Amino acid sequence: MQTLTIVMYHYVRDLPYMRYPGIKGLLTSQFRAQLDYFARYYTFVTMEACIAALNSGQDLPARALLLTFDDGYLDHYTNVFPLLHERGIQGSFFPAAKPIREKKVLQVNKIHFILESATRLEPVIRDLFDLLDQHRENYALDSNASYVRRLAVANRLDSKEVIFLKRMLQKELPVQVREPIVDELFQRYVSTDESILATELYMSMDQIRCMARNGMYIGGHGDQHCWLDALSVEEQEKEVAGTMAFLQEVGVSRSSWVMCYPYGGYNASMIELLRKHRFQMALTTQVGLSTLTPSHAYTLNRLDTVDFPMQGDAPPNRWTRQILQWR
Repeated sequence: MQTLTIVMYHYVRDLPYMRYPGIKGLLTSQFRAQLDYFARYYTFVTMEACIAALNSGQDLPARALLLTFDDGYLDHYTNVFPLLHERGIQGSFFPAAKPIREKKVLQVNKIHFILESATRLEPVIRDLFDLLDQHRENYALDSNASYVRRLAVANRLDSKEVIFLKRMLQKELPVQVREPIVDELFQRYVSTDESILATELYMSMDQIRCMARNGMYIGGHGDQHCWLDALSVEEQEKEVAGTMAFLQEVGVSRSSWVMCYPYGGYNASMIELLRKHRFQMALTTQVGLSTLTPSHAYTLNRLDTVDFPMQGDAPPNRWTRQILQWR
């Protein structure tokens, strides 16, 4: 049994100087310090080494650590890639295909910017309730109070208001209702021209290919960044097909395809599709260390950047101590 620590990143940017400084993310200086921390206690490994360990039993080094970056943000090219390249570390990057292909802002990011642009969340929630009232009879929606009771529950990262809006706008509502509501709120609170924001937000295909040429790993993150476990098998097939087309366009070897589930959502039919199309493994957002065995290949755990210190000289935290005890 081989144990692997996989760390998950999203935004890595100099937030105070960005157009939307309240977006949750890691400062570039904090990322640099976190690399120093990891270098003291772990051994950085490549995705290819993890695939080899899974498939042929090749040993990973002690305290192996894999860095992963979701969603294809421009931050990853401008801020992350140079720091990794100068230290000789491989990062594994998982862009969703649609924003790269069409210069459209993903629904998940529209929600981020709605939350950031509103000075208070109460007006956004009131607007959401008004929009739900307009659709309630046609789509047999629950009452507003019922949604609040079920979904407004804080977690370790977000307040109950933020969680409520995220769950409603990401997954809870039928897609025929959800997408127009998100678009309407985006236009009210953020912008009427999403192409400008998409250009600011995501990498281009040329930038992704540049990273791949310079040793970074590029994997799949769906086509439209959907909750894959909420889709029919036919819809899952389309998402996987879009992902494969993207990986082929980037030039990723078929023998090293890996899926990173958007939102961490997957189910048995999704895993079967990945097996069918010869994806080697898949990453979740389940919190924990990963075990590289065939039975866990499509359900690998990850830890978030916030699960580790952001000071290079910090003492080992709980997850690092757990690894050090196994030496």
